[in-house]
Amino acid sequence: MEQSLDACEIMKFDTSGLESTASVFGTAGRELVDGFSAAAAPAFELPTTKDFDSFQKEAVQMVKPAKGTTTLAFIFKEGVIVAADSRASMGGYICMFIHLFVWIKFWFIVLLNVCGEASQSVKKIIEINPYMLGTMAGGAADCQFWHRNLGIKCRLHELANKRRISVTGASKLLANILFSYRGMGLSVGTMIAGWDETGPGLYYVDSEGGRLKGTRFSVGSGSPYAYGVLDSGYRFDMSIEEAAELGRRAIYHATFRDGASGGVASVYYVGANGWTKLSGDDVSELHYKYYPVVSAEASEPDQMVEA
Repeated sequence: MEQSLDACEIMKFDTSGLESTASVFGTAGRELVDGFSAAAAPAFELPTTKDFDSFQKEAVQMVKPAKGTTTLAFIFKEGVIVAADSRASMGGYICMFIHLFVWIKFWFIVLLNVCGEASQSVKKIIEINPYMLGTMAGGAADCQFWHRNLGIKCRLHELANKRRISVTGASKLLANILFSYRGMGLSVGTMIAGWDETGPGLYYVDSEGGRLKGTRFSVGSGSPYAYGVLDSGYRFDMSIEEAAELGRRAIYHATFRDGASGGVASVYYVGANGWTKLSGDDVSELHYKYYPVVSAEASEPDQMVEA
């Protein structure tokens, strides 16, 4: 009876495929492998319904979040510029407006202020490896999880093949993973930008498994406004400073018109030596940079003089 109970509580791994690994480390390695065990995993509960696919689609619509952001990336002669804002929102709720509720108790104000600071400082540009970046638009949890998962797979590819994975390969890997989960409620709209043996690369990947190659993209609720600046000012032969300024200005104008975008405009550059963060500017300060305050006397039109 005691032996059967132990068998239920502890599950031994099949180590038959680890013979070569254990032999490398000798007797100590064999003892380590033989002693490796883990508790049995709990069962995964499924909804009690006959049509699971239809139930899943309805459930996704019930919890479908309203979100907004602005991210962009474009290729030019020196590499790739990636830029994004930093505001997190949920429908019409943005934590920055909580400061209006000054009558709430002090401890609750502190708690809300912490939430407010977090909502304005979300990192939407994720470092996959030293030569590759991903942007985050959609559900924050989905984007962060799958970007980190992609980073792990890219590192394993590098260790197995003794070379970095290409931007094309990384984007295809992510697209295949997301395609296998299509219709299951994922919310991902990302750009994979980087530098490999062929030079700069830029791909757009979404949660339905779609994948597009291009020279410039913008994703998020503020993307129509960013595209207006990006398309009008884009030139392939720009310098790094000019390209960074174009990305910064495009993000600013998107935050000015789109209420779900805001916070800090972060700009990254990806070149032959890897990625570098060029700047992170508060969009409120950028407003006064691009539209400086003019005194009332200087702004008054000249008085008409009668003959």
